[in-house]
Amino acid sequence: MRQAPIRRITPFVYRVPTDSPESDGTLEWHATTLVVVEADAGGQTGLGYSYADEAAARFIDSVLAPAVLGLEALDVPRAWTTMCRALRNNGRPGIASAALSAVDASLWDLKGRLLGLAVVDLIGAARDDVPIYGSGGFTSYSIRQLEAQLSGWVNEGITRVKMKIGRDPGADVDRVAAARRAIGPDAELFVDANGAYTRKQALAQAERFAEEGVTWFEEPVTSDDLAGLALLVDRAPAGMAIAAGEYGYDAFYFRRMLDARAVDVLQADATRCGGVTGFLRAGALADAHATPLSAHTAPSLHVHACAALANVQHIEYFHDHARIEHLFFDGAATPVDGVLTPDRTRPGLGLDLKRADAAPYLLHASTSSHA
Repeated sequence: MRQAPIRRITPFVYRVPTDSPESDGTLEWHATTLVVVEADAGGQTGLGYSYADEAAARFIDSVLAPAVLGLEALDVPRAWTTMCRALRNNGRPGIASAALSAVDASLWDLKGRLLGLAVVDLIGAARDDVPIYGSGGFTSYSIRQLEAQLSGWVNEGITRVKMKIGRDPGADVDRVAAARRAIGPDAELFVDANGAYTRKQALAQAERFAEEGVTWFEEPVTSDDLAGLALLVDRAPAGMAIAAGEYGYDAFYFRRMLDARAVDVLQADATRCGGVTGFLRAGALADAHATPLSAHTAPSLHVHACAALANVQHIEYFHDHARIEHLFFDGAATPVDGVLTPDRTRPGLGLDLKRADAAPYLLHASTSSHA
């Protein structure tokens, strides 16, 4: 099927309050902003999204939508390259890439709908399902909240769970110990400092966390400090993986991180790194460096791309995003026995916006929509 030019790109902005105050080692928040994009061509509408400020929607309206209108909807790589060129003078990292990511995802979904294929089948499946880890354990949680959330996931068959650390380094060891008691000896325990520690703090904490069987230490120092991350890779206890990469917006970022040997596991986020197209490129880079890849948050967006990559280790089943995706989307990915399985009976990403449920959270809808 050809002759399906892109007719319309329409962004919508929603803001969803958290179900309780949340914080990590370096940030506090009370709401999450979701930018949804609809792309129309050939009588079908594709849906994509990113977790980003509402400025991303304005950038789509002013820069990205005009660049891709009229292009063949099936030629997603051409649209992606065209958008990358269009955003050049605005800078690739940050809002521009979040906007690019949302539009790219909508175009992959649109292509799947036009051809009647799931995105994983457009790319080609490498596996049937993808392991996940439950992610939350915010530093704002009481010990009781922390224990209940992490143990709840384990009881549901999710055998890897992650908690936030770094806001109070002195309390972190006790919180990690409480988490271990709550989840038992067999589940894997991950920690994420969000770059809150210094190098020497991180080295010392790694030794203490190892006593509680922690197997994953995410952003022990800021991801801008590649030498510091590499130090942790070399000196962290055996069996503890150092992970980072969630702030990668392009392939060059991932290449620098991999060349520096700064991670044991590379993270990438399709809502930031250029959508499905950018995520697949990150996966190829990781594979070329013999490094596993892990998808950061947005589980329903990642499941198809991850099922197409053999080197993906797991998907982060992040509390906020899982809650929002089930609220907003029919077809949102639901874990069974600790894995997510792409629905290959539904075209595209397999998601449909539940407009009535989403409406109370609508902050901004495009008035131009670029028909």
